[in-house]
Amino acid sequence: MESLNDIKKRIKSVNDISQMTHAMQLVSASKMRKSKMQHEMVSPFFTLCAESLMELRNNAKDLDNPFLTMREHKTGSTWKIAYFILTGDQGLAGAYNNNIVKIAEDHIQKKILENARKNVKTEYKLYVFGHIGGEKLKRDGYAVDPDFSFPISDPTYYEARNVANIIRAKYLSGEFDLVYLIYTKMESAISMKPVITRLLPIDTKSLKDSFASGAEDAGIAVEAGSSVDYFPNPEAVFSFLIDTGLNAVMYGAMVEAFACEQTARMQAMDNANRNADEMMKKLTIESNRARQARITNELNEIVNGASQVE
Repeated sequence: MESLNDIKKRIKSVNDISQMTHAMQLVSASKMRKSKMQHEMVSPFFTLCAESLMELRNNAKDLDNPFLTMREHKTGSTWKIAYFILTGDQGLAGAYNNNIVKIAEDHIQKKILENARKNVKTEYKLYVFGHIGGEKLKRDGYAVDPDFSFPISDPTYYEARNVANIIRAKYLSGEFDLVYLIYTKMESAISMKPVITRLLPIDTKSLKDSFASGAEDAGIAVEAGSSVDYFPNPEAVFSFLIDTGLNAVMYGAMVEAFACEQTARMQAMDNANRNADEMMKKLTIESNRARQARITNELNEIVNGASQVE
Protein backbone atom coordinates (compact mmCIF):
# COMPACT_ATOMS: atom_id res chain seq x y z
CA MET A 1 0.00 0.00 0.00
CA GLU A 2 1.21 3.52 -0.82
CA SER A 3 2.09 5.85 2.01
CA LEU A 4 -0.49 8.38 3.12
CA ASN A 5 1.66 11.29 1.89
CA ASP A 6 1.97 9.74 -1.58
CA ILE A 7 -1.79 9.24 -1.79
CA LYS A 8 -2.40 12.85 -0.74
CA LYS A 9 -0.06 14.04 -3.50
CA ARG A 10 -1.97 11.95 -6.05
CA ILE A 11 -5.29 13.33 -4.80
CA LYS A 12 -4.01 16.90 -5.18
CA SER A 13 -2.70 16.14 -8.68
CA VAL A 14 -6.01 14.59 -9.81
CA ASN A 15 -7.94 17.50 -8.30
CA ASP A 16 -5.78 20.06 -10.15
CA ILE A 17 -6.23 18.25 -13.47
CA SER A 18 -9.98 17.95 -12.86
CA GLN A 19 -10.26 21.71 -12.36
CA MET A 20 -8.40 22.30 -15.63
CA THR A 21 -10.51 19.84 -17.65
CA HIS A 22 -13.71 21.28 -16.18
CA ALA A 23 -12.64 24.78 -17.24
CA MET A 24 -11.78 23.52 -20.74
CA GLN A 25 -15.20 21.87 -20.98
CA LEU A 26 -16.95 25.14 -20.13
CA VAL A 27 -14.83 27.11 -22.63
CA SER A 28 -15.52 24.57 -25.40
CA ALA A 29 -19.25 24.63 -24.66
CA SER A 30 -19.28 28.42 -24.96
CA LYS A 31 -17.34 28.40 -28.25
CA MET A 32 -19.55 25.65 -29.67
CA ARG A 33 -22.76 27.60 -28.91
CA LYS A 34 -21.30 30.78 -30.41
CA SER A 35 -20.25 28.93 -33.58
CA LYS A 36 -23.68 27.32 -34.03
CA MET A 37 -25.43 30.67 -33.61
CA GLN A 38 -23.05 32.18 -36.16
CA HIS A 39 -23.95 29.48 -38.69
CA GLU A 40 -27.69 29.76 -38.09
CA MET A 41 -27.63 33.53 -38.66
CA VAL A 42 -26.21 33.31 -42.19
CA SER A 43 -27.63 29.93 -43.23
CA PRO A 44 -30.92 31.26 -44.74
CA PHE A 45 -29.09 33.48 -47.25
CA PHE A 46 -26.66 30.74 -48.26
CA THR A 47 -29.52 28.26 -48.58
CA LEU A 48 -31.38 30.57 -50.97
CA CYS A 49 -28.22 30.99 -53.07
CA ALA A 50 -27.76 27.23 -53.30
CA GLU A 51 -31.41 26.67 -54.20
CA SER A 52 -31.23 29.37 -56.87
CA LEU A 53 -28.10 27.76 -58.26
CA MET A 54 -29.84 24.40 -58.59
CA GLU A 55 -32.90 26.06 -60.11
CA LEU A 56 -30.77 27.79 -62.72
CA ARG A 57 -28.81 24.59 -63.40
CA ASN A 58 -32.04 22.70 -64.17
CA ASN A 59 -33.71 25.40 -66.26
CA ALA A 60 -30.75 26.56 -68.34
CA LYS A 61 -29.70 23.28 -69.91
CA ASP A 62 -27.21 24.87 -72.32
CA LEU A 63 -25.03 26.42 -69.64
CA ASP A 64 -21.35 26.25 -70.54
CA ASN A 65 -19.34 26.94 -67.42
CA PRO A 66 -15.92 25.53 -66.50
CA PHE A 67 -17.07 25.02 -62.91
CA LEU A 68 -19.72 22.56 -64.12
CA THR A 69 -17.79 20.48 -66.63
CA MET A 70 -15.87 17.39 -65.55
CA ARG A 71 -12.59 17.34 -67.43
CA GLU A 72 -11.91 14.37 -69.66
CA HIS A 73 -9.84 11.42 -68.49
CA LYS A 74 -7.30 10.48 -71.15
CA THR A 75 -5.16 7.37 -70.99
CA GLY A 76 -1.69 8.31 -69.76
CA SER A 77 -2.77 11.75 -68.58
CA THR A 78 -2.29 13.07 -65.06
CA TRP A 79 -5.30 13.79 -62.87
CA LYS A 80 -4.53 16.63 -60.42
CA ILE A 81 -6.54 16.55 -57.21
CA ALA A 82 -6.64 19.07 -54.37
CA TYR A 83 -7.92 18.30 -50.88
CA PHE A 84 -8.91 21.03 -48.45
CA ILE A 85 -8.95 19.34 -45.04
CA LEU A 86 -10.35 20.95 -41.91
CA THR A 87 -8.64 19.71 -38.74
CA GLY A 88 -8.05 21.31 -35.36
CA ASP A 89 -5.38 23.64 -34.01
CA GLN A 90 -5.43 21.92 -30.61
CA GLY A 91 -5.49 18.41 -29.23
CA LEU A 92 -7.47 17.00 -26.29
CA ALA A 93 -10.48 16.44 -28.57
CA GLY A 94 -10.73 12.66 -28.49
CA ALA A 95 -10.54 11.01 -31.91
CA TYR A 96 -11.66 14.13 -33.77
CA ASN A 97 -8.41 14.85 -35.65
CA ASN A 98 -7.52 11.19 -36.19
CA ASN A 99 -10.92 10.52 -37.80
CA ILE A 100 -10.45 13.38 -40.28
CA VAL A 101 -6.93 12.27 -41.17
CA LYS A 102 -8.02 8.66 -41.65
CA ILE A 103 -10.90 9.46 -44.02
CA ALA A 104 -8.58 11.76 -46.02
CA GLU A 105 -5.88 9.12 -46.36
CA ASP A 106 -8.43 6.45 -47.33
CA HIS A 107 -9.94 8.67 -50.02
CA ILE A 108 -6.54 9.57 -51.48
CA GLN A 109 -5.55 5.91 -51.76
CA LYS A 110 -8.94 5.06 -53.27
CA LYS A 111 -8.60 7.73 -55.99
CA ILE A 112 -5.04 6.61 -56.80
CA LEU A 113 -6.23 3.01 -57.28
CA GLU A 114 -9.28 4.05 -59.33
CA ASN A 115 -7.15 6.16 -61.68
CA ALA A 116 -4.51 3.44 -61.95
CA ARG A 117 -7.17 1.05 -63.26
CA LYS A 118 -7.96 3.63 -65.97
CA ASN A 119 -4.27 4.08 -66.80
CA VAL A 120 -4.38 7.61 -65.44
CA LYS A 121 -1.69 9.04 -63.17
CA THR A 122 -2.64 10.86 -59.97
CA GLU A 123 -1.09 13.94 -58.46
CA TYR A 124 -2.54 15.36 -55.27
CA LYS A 125 -1.85 18.18 -52.86
CA LEU A 126 -3.29 18.70 -49.39
CA TYR A 127 -4.30 22.10 -48.02
CA VAL A 128 -4.82 21.61 -44.31
CA PHE A 129 -6.54 23.91 -41.82
CA GLY A 130 -5.16 23.45 -38.32
CA HIS A 131 -1.64 22.23 -37.58
CA ILE A 132 -2.65 19.02 -35.74
CA GLY A 133 -3.88 17.23 -38.86
CA GLY A 134 -1.21 18.81 -41.05
CA GLU A 135 1.63 17.50 -38.88
CA LYS A 136 0.15 14.01 -38.78
CA LEU A 137 -0.33 13.89 -42.56
CA LYS A 138 3.26 15.04 -43.06
CA ARG A 139 4.51 12.30 -40.75
CA ASP A 140 2.49 9.76 -42.76
CA GLY A 141 4.28 10.88 -45.92
CA TYR A 142 1.55 12.90 -47.67
CA ALA A 143 2.19 16.04 -49.71
CA VAL A 144 0.96 18.95 -47.57
CA ASP A 145 1.29 22.49 -48.95
CA PRO A 146 3.63 24.27 -46.49
CA ASP A 147 2.53 27.76 -47.57
CA PHE A 148 -1.18 27.24 -46.88
CA SER A 149 -1.89 28.59 -43.42
CA PHE A 150 -5.44 29.23 -42.25
CA PRO A 151 -6.53 28.70 -38.65
CA ILE A 152 -9.79 26.91 -37.96
CA SER A 153 -10.45 28.76 -34.69
CA ASP A 154 -13.15 31.45 -34.78
CA PRO A 155 -13.69 31.30 -38.56
CA THR A 156 -14.91 34.36 -40.45
CA TYR A 157 -16.61 34.79 -43.79
CA TYR A 158 -13.65 36.83 -45.04
CA GLU A 159 -11.27 33.92 -44.41
CA ALA A 160 -13.68 31.55 -46.18
CA ARG A 161 -13.91 33.92 -49.16
CA ASN A 162 -10.11 34.12 -49.38
CA VAL A 163 -9.85 30.33 -49.45
CA ALA A 164 -12.63 30.11 -52.07
CA ASN A 165 -10.78 32.67 -54.21
CA ILE A 166 -7.65 30.52 -54.07
CA ILE A 167 -9.66 27.46 -55.12
CA ARG A 168 -11.34 29.26 -58.05
CA ALA A 169 -8.07 30.74 -59.33
CA LYS A 170 -6.12 27.48 -59.17
CA TYR A 171 -8.97 25.51 -60.75
CA LEU A 172 -9.39 27.91 -63.66
CA SER A 173 -5.62 27.95 -64.27
CA GLY A 174 -5.64 24.17 -64.63
CA GLU A 175 -3.64 23.52 -61.46
CA PHE A 176 -6.53 21.36 -60.17
CA ASP A 177 -8.81 18.96 -62.03
CA LEU A 178 -10.80 18.00 -58.93
CA VAL A 179 -11.24 19.74 -55.60
CA TYR A 180 -12.52 17.96 -52.50
CA LEU A 181 -13.46 19.40 -49.12
CA ILE A 182 -13.11 17.16 -46.05
CA TYR A 183 -14.58 18.27 -42.74
CA THR A 184 -16.69 17.05 -39.83
CA LYS A 185 -20.46 17.49 -40.03
CA MET A 186 -22.69 17.77 -36.98
CA GLU A 187 -25.47 15.19 -37.32
CA SER A 188 -26.90 15.79 -33.85
CA ALA A 189 -25.89 17.28 -30.53
CA ILE A 190 -23.80 14.20 -29.73
CA SER A 191 -23.12 12.69 -33.17
CA MET A 192 -20.46 13.93 -35.60
CA LYS A 193 -19.32 12.42 -38.89
CA PRO A 194 -16.37 13.19 -41.19
CA VAL A 195 -17.66 13.89 -44.72
CA ILE A 196 -16.13 14.42 -48.17
CA THR A 197 -17.72 16.96 -50.53
CA ARG A 198 -16.67 17.58 -54.12
CA LEU A 199 -16.30 21.33 -54.50
CA LEU A 200 -15.24 21.49 -58.15
CA PRO A 201 -16.58 20.69 -60.61
CA ILE A 202 -19.76 21.75 -58.82
CA ASP A 203 -21.71 18.80 -57.46
CA THR A 204 -25.34 19.94 -57.15
CA LYS A 205 -26.15 16.91 -55.00
CA SER A 206 -23.57 18.04 -52.44
CA LEU A 207 -25.07 21.53 -52.50
CA LYS A 208 -28.52 20.08 -51.96
CA ASP A 209 -27.35 17.95 -49.05
CA SER A 210 -25.48 20.87 -47.49
CA PHE A 211 -28.02 23.65 -47.82
CA ALA A 212 -31.35 22.63 -49.32
CA SER A 213 -32.56 20.64 -46.32
CA GLY A 214 -32.84 17.41 -48.25
CA ALA A 215 -35.15 18.74 -50.95
CA GLU A 216 -35.85 16.18 -53.62
CA ASP A 217 -35.67 18.55 -56.59
CA ALA A 218 -34.47 21.99 -57.45
CA GLY A 219 -37.15 24.57 -57.99
CA ILE A 220 -37.55 25.41 -54.34
CA ALA A 221 -36.26 28.96 -54.67
CA VAL A 222 -39.30 30.01 -56.72
CA GLU A 223 -42.93 29.00 -56.82
CA ALA A 224 -43.76 25.83 -58.70
CA GLY A 225 -44.65 26.50 -62.34
CA SER A 226 -43.13 29.98 -62.36
CA SER A 227 -40.74 31.13 -65.06
CA VAL A 228 -37.65 33.19 -64.38
CA ASP A 229 -35.78 35.60 -66.65
CA TYR A 230 -32.08 35.93 -65.84
CA PHE A 231 -30.42 39.30 -66.41
CA PRO A 232 -28.21 39.97 -68.24
CA ASN A 233 -28.09 36.22 -69.07
CA PRO A 234 -28.09 32.84 -67.29
CA GLU A 235 -24.29 32.53 -67.58
CA ALA A 236 -23.66 35.79 -65.71
CA VAL A 237 -26.12 34.93 -62.96
CA PHE A 238 -24.68 31.44 -62.68
CA SER A 239 -21.15 32.81 -62.34
CA PHE A 240 -22.27 35.09 -59.50
CA LEU A 241 -24.08 32.24 -57.75
CA ILE A 242 -21.08 29.95 -58.18
CA ASP A 243 -18.86 32.47 -56.42
CA THR A 244 -21.36 32.99 -53.62
CA GLY A 245 -22.06 29.27 -53.38
CA LEU A 246 -18.39 28.34 -53.01
CA ASN A 247 -17.94 31.03 -50.37
CA ALA A 248 -20.98 29.68 -48.56
CA VAL A 249 -19.90 26.03 -48.68
CA MET A 250 -16.43 26.90 -47.39
CA TYR A 251 -17.72 29.18 -44.64
CA GLY A 252 -20.37 26.68 -43.57
CA ALA A 253 -17.79 23.88 -43.45
CA MET A 254 -15.36 26.00 -41.42
CA VAL A 255 -18.00 27.01 -38.88
CA GLU A 256 -19.37 23.48 -38.60
CA ALA A 257 -15.89 21.95 -38.28
CA PHE A 258 -15.01 24.41 -35.51
CA ALA A 259 -18.28 23.62 -33.71
CA CYS A 260 -17.59 19.88 -34.05
CA GLU A 261 -14.07 20.28 -32.70
CA GLN A 262 -15.38 22.13 -29.65
CA THR A 263 -18.11 19.51 -29.16
CA ALA A 264 -15.55 16.71 -29.38
CA ARG A 265 -13.31 18.48 -26.86
CA MET A 266 -16.28 19.13 -24.59
CA GLN A 267 -17.16 15.41 -24.66
CA ALA A 268 -13.52 14.41 -24.09
CA MET A 269 -13.25 16.76 -21.10
CA ASP A 270 -16.54 15.45 -19.73
CA ASN A 271 -15.16 11.91 -19.90
CA ALA A 272 -11.97 13.12 -18.23
CA ASN A 273 -14.01 14.69 -15.43
CA ARG A 274 -15.93 11.46 -14.93
CA ASN A 275 -12.69 9.48 -14.78
CA ALA A 276 -11.23 12.00 -12.35
CA ASP A 277 -14.27 11.64 -10.08
CA GLU A 278 -13.91 7.84 -10.12
CA MET A 279 -10.20 8.12 -9.37
CA MET A 280 -10.86 10.55 -6.52
CA LYS A 281 -13.30 8.07 -4.96
CA LYS A 282 -10.74 5.25 -5.16
CA LEU A 283 -7.93 7.45 -3.84
CA THR A 284 -10.13 8.65 -0.97
CA ILE A 285 -10.81 5.05 0.01
CA GLU A 286 -7.08 4.25 -0.20
CA SER A 287 -6.33 7.36 1.86
CA ASN A 288 -8.79 6.28 4.57
CA ARG A 289 -7.30 2.79 4.66
CA ALA A 290 -3.77 4.17 4.88
CA ARG A 291 -4.82 6.51 7.70
CA GLN A 292 -6.51 3.66 9.57
CA ALA A 293 -3.43 1.48 9.10
CA ARG A 294 -1.19 4.23 10.46
CA ILE A 295 -3.46 4.74 13.50
CA THR A 296 -3.56 1.00 14.11
CA ASN A 297 0.24 0.81 13.95
CA GLU A 298 0.58 3.71 16.36
CA LEU A 299 -1.86 2.09 18.81
CA ASN A 300 0.04 -1.19 18.56
CA GLU A 301 3.28 0.62 19.30
CA ILE A 302 1.69 2.34 22.35
CA VAL A 303 0.27 -0.95 23.64
CA ASN A 304 3.55 -2.79 23.11
CA GLY A 305 5.46 0.01 24.78
CA ALA A 306 3.10 -0.07 27.81
CA SER A 307 3.45 -3.86 28.09
CA GLN A 308 7.25 -3.60 28.15
CA VAL A 309 7.09 -0.96 30.92
CA GLU A 310 4.96 -3.27 33.09
